[in-house]
Amino acid sequence: MRLHRNLCFAVIDGLTQIFNDDQYADKVIQQLLKRDKRWGARDRAFVAETTYDIVRWKRLYAAIAEVKTPFDRDNLWRMFAVWATLKGIALPNWNYFEHTPTRKIKGRFDELSKIRKFRESIPDWLDNLGQAELGDAIWTQEMAALNEQADVILRVNTLKTTKEKLQSELFDIDIETEFLKGYSQALKLKERTNVFATETFKKGWFEVQDASSQLVAELLNVQPGMRVVDACAGAGGKTLHMAALMENKGQIIALDLYVNKLNELKRRAKRNGVHNVETRVIDSTKVIKKLYDKADRVLIDAPCSGLGVLRRNPDAKWKLRPEFLDTIRNTQQDLFQQYSRMVKIGGQMVYATCSVLPSENKDQVETFLASEQGKGFKLIQEKNILAHQTGFDGFYMALLERKSK
Repeated sequence: MRLHRNLCFAVIDGLTQIFNDDQYADKVIQQLLKRDKRWGARDRAFVAETTYDIVRWKRLYAAIAEVKTPFDRDNLWRMFAVWATLKGIALPNWNYFEHTPTRKIKGRFDELSKIRKFRESIPDWLDNLGQAELGDAIWTQEMAALNEQADVILRVNTLKTTKEKLQSELFDIDIETEFLKGYSQALKLKERTNVFATETFKKGWFEVQDASSQLVAELLNVQPGMRVVDACAGAGGKTLHMAALMENKGQIIALDLYVNKLNELKRRAKRNGVHNVETRVIDSTKVIKKLYDKADRVLIDAPCSGLGVLRRNPDAKWKLRPEFLDTIRNTQQDLFQQYSRMVKIGGQMVYATCSVLPSENKDQVETFLASEQGKGFKLIQEKNILAHQTGFDGFYMALLERKSK
């Protein structure tokens, strides 16, 4: 591979914004890719994947390059040189790469790779926490899996097409996919490509949604004609899945604190041909209280650490703080206590997170069931999904049924 100066500059600019200006990697890369209209698909892929790679391995590369935060541009070029050297890419004769100690880089890599917190490039506190909660062996395997690049998984919109028909349409435009055993509406791309530019996406035939995430709506047992509340709907990936499972019949009330997320859900619903969703902004406690004892099904897709989706958001491990985890655990239990009141007697609810930590998952369910409000519920089923076992995102989901007041 030959390095091109303008593409490398884009990577360095992106890393400056992510590391020093605390911007989100996905948003920064989105902007970078619009920088030069002459860039082809391969150029854009280089910028995106190289930036994500260096973000993912920040601690390891910084240690090898012997640089510390805040990184100036010379520091970032040194980290870039580490990335290129470890990828086997010849460094061009540019000023930035003068005196790059290639042999030393490989030696330092071998040395640091024996230590998990460097090998998997994670902060000390997070390494200690993962080991304490999951045990040494499982945490070691899980972190390795969470550092792999995520596959692109589609969820077929059964309101508009079938899995077989979508696969055929994509094949006709040279996008090959495969079925995934155990995931009824999933198609996995054999090679990464920009599926959002396809006519099939614009027609609402599919959404991009990880295979683990697709299991959440299915666990909730929604049926056509039910009244369902998606209590933390966000931009609505799971809302749209539930609408398809309900065949557009019944009512889904999508709640969220943020109106912009619900507006995005409305746009997506229109493209998907979904018309049984009503959005409501949680601007007071009245919004929740009005729904007490009214829902056949409730989904609590709770805010969490996001550790299960590090493959997609590698910068999250640098933004995450121990104190945030303490706060979010309190929020999770509070949502459990409040939103469970919306479930009718005989109704069901799913509590889900994209975290792999028991303290956000199983422990929260046990705390809820032991509480006064939780005594009216029983646990029906739970799924603890680890990335190293499935190859997909880390997730947790528990199905509970309300027995009494």
